[in-house]
Amino acid sequence: MARLDHIPEDASPVSVSQAGLIRLNGPARAIALDVLRVNSLQTGAYVSHFRGRGMEFDESRPYQPGDDPRSIDWRVTARSTTAYTKLFREERERPVLVCVDLRSNMHFATRGCFKSVNASRAAALISWAAHHRGDRLGGLIFGDTTHRELKPRLGRRAALRFVHQLAEHPDWTNRGAEKGSDPFAQAMSSLRRVARPGSLVVVISDFIGFNRAAQSYLSSVAHHNEVLAVFMNDPLEKKLPPPGRYRIVSPDDELAIDTYAAAARRDYEHEFAERSHKLEAFCHRYGVHLMPMSTDDDPVSTLQAALGRRSH
Repeated sequence: MARLDHIPEDASPVSVSQAGLIRLNGPARAIALDVLRVNSLQTGAYVSHFRGRGMEFDESRPYQPGDDPRSIDWRVTARSTTAYTKLFREERERPVLVCVDLRSNMHFATRGCFKSVNASRAAALISWAAHHRGDRLGGLIFGDTTHRELKPRLGRRAALRFVHQLAEHPDWTNRGAEKGSDPFAQAMSSLRRVARPGSLVVVISDFIGFNRAAQSYLSSVAHHNEVLAVFMNDPLEKKLPPPGRYRIVSPDDELAIDTYAAAARRDYEHEFAERSHKLEAFCHRYGVHLMPMSTDDDPVSTLQAALGRRSH
């Protein structure tokens, strides 16, 4: 568990505020989005450059052992007595799309804060990091009842617009309202429609209800974009507490659970492990970076550790 060094002690564990998400602007300066260095507990660590990104010629320098022969600058080499290689830099103003899940299953936690709260903080951090890098920022914010789509724009206003829409989304309060038809699959369908090739796409969710339709849409997105799946979870979802009777409370209901039965405990843990394994297999198959984040993790430290730190 990461210490919550970057979150005020009086911050709400069940909701977010626009002011709180704006305050993450500072810590986000240290988060690198140039190259994904995702250290996944499920899939191991690897480094890759963004798929489909445009490359802009920067300069030529003498060829060195280990350089890619395909990058030899034949025009300069022909005028010289030594081989030269081309150096490129990645084009800026790349679209970054942040997709945040605020369905009712995300408003849950037994430690730290709600999954929806940590998801929103992570989304705000990535949004501010995109702004600091000079990328165009857009996103999708969806819940059981409302789906909001923000087209990519450049500048501080784009980040402010995103955190405002995130903090004011109706599904923070519409938890008891009637659910739409498969909101997760609908969100992934919208994502496939708006994601331009070469974008960085970040999906922050607990991936409950990640059915075949949703998988089909997201795999299509991953074909032409770099996709990061931030897998939100709570410690109780992985493993039940020690044998006993426990009370779970929500604003509208109260539930008592009995954790004495060994078979029930095994089945419970197996169900989460199987869901995690299916998500891992999907990500491995389609080249999606998988990053777990718990409700008691500090999102700043977790993102810095997974994505790397920027040098100032």
